[in-house]
Amino acid sequence: MAKFAVKGSNSVACPAMYGANGNKGNNMVEWITATGLVDYDDAVALMEQRAADIYAGTADELIWLVEHPPLYTAGTSAKIEDLTDPDRFPVYDTKRGGQYTYHGPGQRVAYVMLDLNKRGRDVRKFVQQMENWVIAALAEFNVTGEIRDGRVGVWVERPERPLNIDGSVAEDKIAAIGVRLRKWVSFHGLSINVEPDLSHFTGIVPCGITQYGVTSMVDLGLPVEMGDVDNALKRTFETAFDG
Repeated sequence: MAKFAVKGSNSVACPAMYGANGNKGNNMVEWITATGLVDYDDAVALMEQRAADIYAGTADELIWLVEHPPLYTAGTSAKIEDLTDPDRFPVYDTKRGGQYTYHGPGQRVAYVMLDLNKRGRDVRKFVQQMENWVIAALAEFNVTGEIRDGRVGVWVERPERPLNIDGSVAEDKIAAIGVRLRKWVSFHGLSINVEPDLSHFTGIVPCGITQYGVTSMVDLGLPVEMGDVDNALKRTFETAFDG
């Protein structure tokens, strides 16, 4: 693993992936929580190297929890017209699925490097597991996350706001999901808005969706810190990816 990722990081094994006697199970997952803000190019370099090592059998699977400086990323379906303020923050082209997303301080990004050769070569199932993982983590804080057909990510209803034009309940996006597979090893992952500057999202049309907003856990009135979200992700990981 690249030195920049380990220095100042907290490397722990996910207890859920151990056997009953504390020995490593067949699917050992390493967890690393980075300190400080991680450069995006460095993050991509680490993910690509780690994915190659996982495929080669020389490294364990990895969940890498990071925060980035403010930036936008463009997925494979991004439309240039959805980048409404191209000079605001650096923009990175990335080969993950999806459109434009924002990353920045106060947002927990979980990069997920798992070997689907061992877990099952089913892309749809894997994305559903990612969605279920976010929903389960949010439920730890009594937040009801939901999936919507045609709208990637995880959404929360905002009944305190005016209804939409069609009479439906207003909704905001709280988490984004975008993954890539190489030789059936995943990288990239998900982001959950804990306490980012929500105004930073105005430089893009997040995921190409104009009629809905963006929220965060703190915006929902929850006194949640990043470590609380990290712990929720760790507690709910095994259930979400079991089977």
